[in-house]
Amino acid sequence: MVRMQVNLPPDLDPDLRERLVAAEKEYSQGLQREGKIAAIWRVSGQFANYCLFDVADHEELHACVSGLPMFGWISTQVEALSRHPNAIG
Repeated sequence: MVRMQVNLPPDLDPDLRERLVAAEKEYSQGLQREGKIAAIWRVSGQFANYCLFDVADHEELHACVSGLPMFGWISTQVEALSRHPNAIG
């Protein structure tokens, strides 16, 4: 699970911001269609989200996250999760 906090500069050119937002949406929806992002939640009141990734390893996770168009302006916090032995289903 990855928490992402987007930190775009307030003085960023509005046209660039609009292009970045559109590219980010397209890229992240592609990851969702591929099944690499299993779930995504917005953090209310922040330019932040949580993504649950379903990838083979840390390298694939890094490739997915570093491919985000806004990657240079994103702070991440990664929590490696594994199936709990008491989970049913």
